[in-house]
Amino acid sequence: MNRVNGLSERRPFSARSFFIRWEWILIFLIIVVTIINSNITPHFFTPRGLFDMTFNFVEKGIGALIMSLIIIIGQIDLSVGSNMAMSAVVMSVSYQMGLNIWLAMLAGLVVGALGGLFNGFIIMRLKLHSIIITLGTYSLYRGIAYVILGDKAVTGFSQKFMYIGQGYIANSLVPVELVIFIVLAVIFGIILHKTKFGRYMYAIGNNELACRYSGVPVDRVIISLYTTSGFICALAGMLFVSRVSVCRPNLGEAFLFEVVTIVLLGGVSIYGGEGTIIGVVLSILLIGLIRYGMLLLNVSAPLISVFIGFLLIIVILIPKLVKYITREQKGR
Repeated sequence: MNRVNGLSERRPFSARSFFIRWEWILIFLIIVVTIINSNITPHFFTPRGLFDMTFNFVEKGIGALIMSLIIIIGQIDLSVGSNMAMSAVVMSVSYQMGLNIWLAMLAGLVVGALGGLFNGFIIMRLKLHSIIITLGTYSLYRGIAYVILGDKAVTGFSQKFMYIGQGYIANSLVPVELVIFIVLAVIFGIILHKTKFGRYMYAIGNNELACRYSGVPVDRVIISLYTTSGFICALAGMLFVSRVSVCRPNLGEAFLFEVVTIVLLGGVSIYGGEGTIIGVVLSILLIGLIRYGMLLLNVSAPLISVFIGFLLIIVILIPKLVKYITREQKGR
């Protein structure tokens, strides 16, 4: 895209640029990993195996969808895992105290949204970088979760609640969680790629100052996205609790790490202004397939984390390497 005063202007269609898009590389990698996993076990490439595999990454995928929008506007939210835990703890304790499970979920969602709103408001009010603010709320929200629940755990949730994280649509093989993820992916995709709000996001990520002079409601966009981030993280936390049937204050400790990996692997620029929801969705599927294949090989969780971390470093270095090679070629 061409950028003028921070606003995006579409280039004419180019067959060459279309077929070298990062999304096609992700599709190729998904096919390769699928073939490898199929050779690991004959039970992988079956409808039930493929659908059940999604249980392992849907919550992270939901978090990655909103994180991609946050990074596109040139911001970051380090508090996503802590907000997830705080909201889930509020929901669980409210239910334990006798509140209806659906009202308890509503309370958790409200707390999550308020946590996100607080992030956005403080960032805009103090004009500090989001890393500083959300690093502080990362500790704040995690601390609140521990203050409320201590080192205890909440169990004994209702079957209706656990159905959300463990059940299937009607008598099909499609998990309820997967449907929630698909609906959210479609909604975020439409917002980002088909609305004025989405164009604002790209513009802010490319040049926030120019957007302010152009009349773009920068503060409103950023605060809205952080509030949505809190709400979505709360939802992800409740889906996680529903799936594992237990809530602890250390819930979502590795959530941020994998979510950021997914987003960057999906082609979203860490500097903002670039990225697509399709790329993020493909990245979610790729990471899910890789993790599932490693689990089939009985690879330990620490080694999987090492691999994901190594992958994150590579993903961050790739754009730098491409720019360096391009600059060297132009200099010749």
